[in-house]
Amino acid sequence: MLTKDVIAAIEQRCSVHSFTGEPIPEATVGRLVEAALRAPSAGNLQPWKLVVVFKDEVKRDLAGACERESFIADAPVNIVVCLEKGKSEQVYGPEGQVYQYQDIGAAIENMLLAATGYGYGTCWVAAFQEDKVSQILQLGGDLRPVAIVAVGNTDEKQEPVARRNAEDVVRIIH
Repeated sequence: MLTKDVIAAIEQRCSVHSFTGEPIPEATVGRLVEAALRAPSAGNLQPWKLVVVFKDEVKRDLAGACERESFIADAPVNIVVCLEKGKSEQVYGPEGQVYQYQDIGAAIENMLLAATGYGYGTCWVAAFQEDKVSQILQLGGDLRPVAIVAVGNTDEKQEPVARRNAEDVVRIIH
């Protein structure tokens, strides 16, 4: 199901923990990557690199580096989002350390919503051993893996989880 309604994608998106293994067309994965690249970033620095993993052996190794997320080995694709260390600080100084993670979060959320729009389930995973993931992917010293996004078809019933009420989190100043 391809939805062009971003509000529907926001409302439908939820984390899934099981995947059917049915392949995703590489062109669609390319569109998810493109969605990440369209995310806003401080100074348009785009302090990220993406490693797209289709290979089963590498997905199993990545799952082994995770704390409890072995299900990522079953996803047809894992997109590892890496931070280009120092890129934001070179322009913004110490504040760049905060901006770079905001930027990466925006890129990941764009991918999650795009995948939902295409009818795929996703899970944003951050609980992993960074050094092991770096070794598995043979990342250079300037790249730091910060998230693994598992993407694929799921037969899990996808129901959005309860969220806090706006009254609990919003303060309006007139």
